[in-house]
Amino acid sequence: MSLTPEQTATVASWVTAGDNLSEIQKKLREHFSVALTYMDVRFLVDDLDLQLKDAPKKADANDLSKSQPAPAAPAPSAEPGLPAEDDLAEADQPLPGAGVSLEVDRVTLLPNALASGKVTFSDGVTGKWIIDHQGRPGFTEISQPGYRPTPADAQDFMRQLEAELQRRGL
Repeated sequence: MSLTPEQTATVASWVTAGDNLSEIQKKLREHFSVALTYMDVRFLVDDLDLQLKDAPKKADANDLSKSQPAPAAPAPSAEPGLPAEDDLAEADQPLPGAGVSLEVDRVTLLPNALASGKVTFSDGVTGKWIIDHQGRPGFTEISQPGYRPTPADAQDFMRQLEAELQRRGL
């Protein structure tokens, strides 16, 4: 997706004003009739080399990109003859990265998830991530409550996630 120079300048002004990805996504649709997924907006901001502000304006309970741990759902029991989800996740080799290790589950057994997997950030904090049906990334478990990855780790995670999902055709 390519924006005109005027549209790019407008998006940059929204980021500078402190808008988050959800707000930018809504404004793109309202102002330019451009419908992008949440992840596409994230990649657009990265491609434009823009830096989002760390402090959110207000909490959005529907925004899965916030690193708030959610209650873990009980693990579904595997059907006879099928390997358990953990066995499949361990078979995947993590992608090489600058301190962030990402794994994608071969089979996603979580309801309402297009993809799922595990991540280990450069400081050793681990978590389980999902991509929901609207293309938004989120975490289902984090080993350290209230944890937020560094901007470099978050960017590395998103880049690795995009590359791995593209490689798998998702």
